[in-house]
Amino acid sequence: MNKQLEIIDLDHKYRSSNSNNLTLKSINISINQGEILGLVGPSGCGKTTLLRLIAGFEIPLNGNIINLGKNISSSTLVLPPERRGIGMVFQDYALFPHLNVWDNVCFGLKNRSDINRPSWLLDLLGLGGFKKRYPHQLSGGQRQRLALARALVPNPSIILLDEPFNSLDQKVRIKLRNELPQILKTCNTTAIMVTHDSQEALAICDRIAVMRYGELVQCSSSLELINEPVNSFVGEFIFQKNVLEINYVNDKPTSLIGDLKIKEDNFNQEIEEIMFDNNALSLEISDKNNSSVVAKEYFDNNVVYTVKIEDKFLRINDDIYSKINVGMKSMVKLKSNQKLKIFPCRMNATTL
Repeated sequence: MNKQLEIIDLDHKYRSSNSNNLTLKSINISINQGEILGLVGPSGCGKTTLLRLIAGFEIPLNGNIINLGKNISSSTLVLPPERRGIGMVFQDYALFPHLNVWDNVCFGLKNRSDINRPSWLLDLLGLGGFKKRYPHQLSGGQRQRLALARALVPNPSIILLDEPFNSLDQKVRIKLRNELPQILKTCNTTAIMVTHDSQEALAICDRIAVMRYGELVQCSSSLELINEPVNSFVGEFIFQKNVLEINYVNDKPTSLIGDLKIKEDNFNQEIEEIMFDNNALSLEISDKNNSSVVAKEYFDNNVVYTVKIEDKFLRINDDIYSKINVGMKSMVKLKSNQKLKIFPCRMNATTL
């Protein structure tokens, strides 16, 4: 594949800030033409700032952003947003309330007499019959489609999506996220999408860039993130895995839920954490308790408990008819024959 966008050693600091802390630190990402890249991470990690740098709304402190071989951003050169060939869909859609659907879509066109592409896009996005309606006369999903159509009409080389489904209800959100990849592929458009929802990124994106504290932690496919997370943060944030710190007593590993019986020949004191999914734990009411139940969530076929052990929270799957309720004292244990990921050695292990 040909490279579309290259972000090289990118640093950023808001010039209005009195702090010496960088918003982004040495970001390096390459994006291929036609690829959909997701940017995920906790609030304040720099996702939207990176999007704004690509769009041309912010100036790098160091580093370069190169689009199709052309340097569009550095500390000394910032190509204006309107000359970048990059479209953006904002969280609030930024539609013009006084313009109808057709005029909103055509607003960014240089040649307003060319009606083929806007007509095609409105039909593609299911808005062909709403050309005379105004934004307030559309549903949330229709307004999102309109914002997407308007960004795609000038045929940008890249489209930037900042939390595109944030304000939509769950049903509409799922429908649109299922449709978005095919729409972008049909338009042959490279896309970068910011989202707080890791499941959304997994459903839509070809690769996912995980960020924390202004740094890029890992940029990989969904399968690589599952099988080879670079650290426990990736598994915990993306897949809601449980993570426990390991201590050693008489050279034997122990944790907040007790001694760890783990089958691993190379298990040694270099290993600091274990990671496992919600099914690896058992939960029962016991006089010998080590935890308390703080939340109970119902799903189709099971419940998920959140339990607190000292200052740590763990999630545990259980039968939907479980009688354990919030507020109860409980005992948490690791089940036998469960697969674990251990860090920092990044090895697989199994409980006994």
